[in-house]
Amino acid sequence: MSDTLKVTIDGQSIQVPMGTSILEAARMIGGKLVPPAMCYYKPLKGSGGKCRTCLVAVTQGSEKDPRPMPKLVPSCSTSVMDGMVVESAISERVTEARQSVTEFLLINHPLDCPVCDQAGECKLQDLSFEHGKSFTNYKEERRDNEPDDLGDKIKLNVNRCILCYRCVYAAEQLCGTRDHGVLYRGDHAEISTMIEKSLDSDFIGNVIDVCPVGALTDKTFRFRSRIWFTEQWNAHRSCDKCCGKVVLHKIDGQIARVSARKNEWDEVEEWICDTCRFDKKENEDWTIESKRVPKSKSVQTLNKYSDNSQSVYVKVEGLGSERPKELE
Repeated sequence: MSDTLKVTIDGQSIQVPMGTSILEAARMIGGKLVPPAMCYYKPLKGSGGKCRTCLVAVTQGSEKDPRPMPKLVPSCSTSVMDGMVVESAISERVTEARQSVTEFLLINHPLDCPVCDQAGECKLQDLSFEHGKSFTNYKEERRDNEPDDLGDKIKLNVNRCILCYRCVYAAEQLCGTRDHGVLYRGDHAEISTMIEKSLDSDFIGNVIDVCPVGALTDKTFRFRSRIWFTEQWNAHRSCDKCCGKVVLHKIDGQIARVSARKNEWDEVEEWICDTCRFDKKENEDWTIESKRVPKSKSVQTLNKYSDNSQSVYVKVEGLGSERPKELE
């Protein structure tokens, strides 16, 4: 029996190892056919299967059983079968489902991008640009909870939380223990700690990096600057707790924020400790490696989603300002 399986996604075929999920197979191919993912996070065991943004249509289950699957399936938790045929970006049914899921995720999420520190690197922001609607069917009042301090370094905005569980898995798997989780049920469910306990661990700062929205933010960087106004540099230092490989976010040559390095899917490559993240903010603490360029598929690059594009600016008559040429 072959150790690899053939799967076709949006007309493109690839051989993948047994046990590979449809989402991971799509990432191997790359391009626009890759489903979005708000809860799945490959470095975290148990993640996925909660947000339903990665739904795809399986039009052929396998070569032995070519019947289509009657319902859309979450690509992050559905394994590839030999001869499987999948539709992702080319399926209108899938596109409509992702639009509906996006609308659900935005039910309680406040429209506070102008004041949210996650703006510019928010996955929900990117998802809304791709699959958002110009209207909503939701007419009830949104949640209106006050922000909570989870210790002296982390701020929790419950209103922005989409209950992806990433931070729960990160705390449990990186710190050995966790002091926070999902409390209550149904529409009252929220991420919180028991009796307002602070999150305190050498690696707890990683919950900030795994959060796909602005629910968990770095209090040492909060409201200091927009991410696109910072210069980003790959750097490293000798650390006895972690790899010491980070991204420095500088403002006027001074370090404003330290974060973990992420791959093209915005997943942390190597976890970093809180000492590197919060306590090492002097230039002499780090050895600079190279300048980091934001991905083109990001709201940081003025919503220009072409992979090989460069922003071109033109003067707007009568306004005295500049804007991307493609918005003309």
